[in-house]
Amino acid sequence: MDTAATGSQHPPMDHFTLALIAFVFLAAGAVKGVSGMGLPTFSMALLGLFMPTATAATLMLIPSLLTNIAQCVGPHGRTLARRLWPMWLMLALATVWSPLPDLGSAGSGARATLGVVLVAYGLWGLARPALPSPGRLALPAGGVAGLFSGLLTAATGVFVMPMVPYLQSLRLEKDVLIQALGLSFLVATLALAARLGPLAVLSGAAVPLTGHAIALVAAFAGLWIGATLRNRLPLPVFQRALYSVFLALGSLMLARAF
Repeated sequence: MDTAATGSQHPPMDHFTLALIAFVFLAAGAVKGVSGMGLPTFSMALLGLFMPTATAATLMLIPSLLTNIAQCVGPHGRTLARRLWPMWLMLALATVWSPLPDLGSAGSGARATLGVVLVAYGLWGLARPALPSPGRLALPAGGVAGLFSGLLTAATGVFVMPMVPYLQSLRLEKDVLIQALGLSFLVATLALAARLGPLAVLSGAAVPLTGHAIALVAAFAGLWIGATLRNRLPLPVFQRALYSVFLALGSLMLARAF
């Protein structure tokens, strides 16, 4: 089927939808500015309520990519590459070549899977279990974490589980963890873009260039707001509220999927 013809079948987005996109990415950027993560998860959770998950993922790609590049800057890149390369490698391979149903699958499966991931992530964040340090098994454990994170990235467009718990189990210093999250999310975003391929063109046709531009500008505005608020907000309270939101949104997506 001709891509251009497919794209022409989509009506222009109305002003209300564009305003929703601006709000979602402003909020998602602020979440990332405060905590160093959460833009893809937050944006996918909200966008998935009113558009197909494949379209939401396509809209999320550029803001996620560019904000992660900004977060990657730091002095620890070489050290992190030595410690995390198995996770990054398996994350990329599993995302691009996952044999499981992905974002392009028909029906409510992608939305249901995303709901399950959000509920699991919300419960994990609220419980905050003390994970043991992997010690000498850090490299193979990272490969396993990357494998499952890649499978879930291909299926949902969200790349937090189990990658984030694994990174936190390494007991990294705060600045090192922020850079590790940025680099890991960058790998996941690039792999997801490669996985979507032609699907990104077809799904992206549902969103005019104005929508992509609004998402990008709003994400960076939110990132600046979040960075400004980072030292003014009690982080534990903010995180509990954020994980509660993920739990609620995941539950809502599951209810709508079935």
